[in-house]
Amino acid sequence: MKTVLKIVFWLLSFFFAYMIYNSINEPIKFEKVKKKRYAAVIAKLKDIRDAEEAYRAVNGSYTNNFDNLVKFIDTAKFTITQQRDSSFMAYDETYRIDMLKEVVIIDTLGFKSVKDSLFKSSDRYKTMMNVPNAVNNEKFELKTDVIESSGFQASVFEAKVKKDVVLHDQPKDLVARERDVVSVDDINGPEIIVGSLTEVSTSGNWPTIYDTKKDK
Repeated sequence: MKTVLKIVFWLLSFFFAYMIYNSINEPIKFEKVKKKRYAAVIAKLKDIRDAEEAYRAVNGSYTNNFDNLVKFIDTAKFTITQQRDSSFMAYDETYRIDMLKEVVIIDTLGFKSVKDSLFKSSDRYKTMMNVPNAVNNEKFELKTDVIESSGFQASVFEAKVKKDVVLHDQPKDLVARERDVVSVDDINGPEIIVGSLTEVSTSGNWPTIYDTKKDK
């Protein structure tokens, strides 16, 4: 009987030791997985933002269709221009004399591929709609709208994904805590977002630790 009790106590000791170790180690592992996956998601959201900004520069508004965005990158070109000041003499009807008129002349110098400008030799833009590490091939949610800002109608866009999708295989209690996080060093709220449908902004809701020096 003593031998059985010793074995039971040893097993309980190992069990409690494991539970203590796991309670300490699990959040550490979660943080590593979270940051790695968030970085991959944010990299895609930045590509979406770059593509949307180029689309708006050429077409005057954003698009909520990824197929249109990919096709645009494949085919569109930026117009390269040069602005210069000039002047000429012209007859003024009011003063009835020739007067100097100053004008701004915009010269078209050529055209450059949107794809080459944004992605060079990479074709990652063709899969920028796919959420990294998603279990069911989820895609980013992309919406556009037109809002009034300072008396003008402004085109806006928003791309986002729920944290639950990115962290689908992680401990549920830690994911639930992550959805409610509020910190300057974390992504606040239940979603990772770039852009906005309520204000004129193309910023993301992530902290600067996810940005490279070039991004900053």
